[in-house]
Amino acid sequence: MSNLRHLRFWATVGCLLIPLSLLAASTAAAQKSDKDKDSDSKRPKINLKAQPMIAISPARVVLTAEIVGGPNDYEDFYCAAVEWDWGDGTRSESGSDCEPYEPGKSEIKRHFTVVHNFRAGQFRVTFRLKRGDKSVGFATVSLQIRPGLRETGH
Repeated sequence: MSNLRHLRFWATVGCLLIPLSLLAASTAAAQKSDKDKDSDSKRPKINLKAQPMIAISPARVVLTAEIVGGPNDYEDFYCAAVEWDWGDGTRSESGSDCEPYEPGKSEIKRHFTVVHNFRAGQFRVTFRLKRGDKSVGFATVSLQIRPGLRETGH
């Protein structure tokens, strides 16, 4: 009988400990989630627009990436290289020399505009900010370029 009471005691303790450990884990996850939300709310967003989004080939498309919100001295975006993935198997990349980053003084570039020529097809263009080989931010836009008269065989 003593063993049965002993077993019931530890079963009860175990039933109490498991919910407490789950509560501690979910509280830690919630605190981490709040920290992630705080850093996400300070992070600038990248918008990418194409003009026109639907065109006849050959199409000259103006693409504009805009960085909105967040602080002007957001370190991850300061002096980042710019990569355009045209969605047709080709890419373009550019970078620049910048002064060393200084909090409160260094300013990020907020507007990037390029013109690219497209043939017929559907394309998903990606604008990416990079630090070394690491992507620190990106945005995408989809384009539909319809065949022109020269490409239809007429």
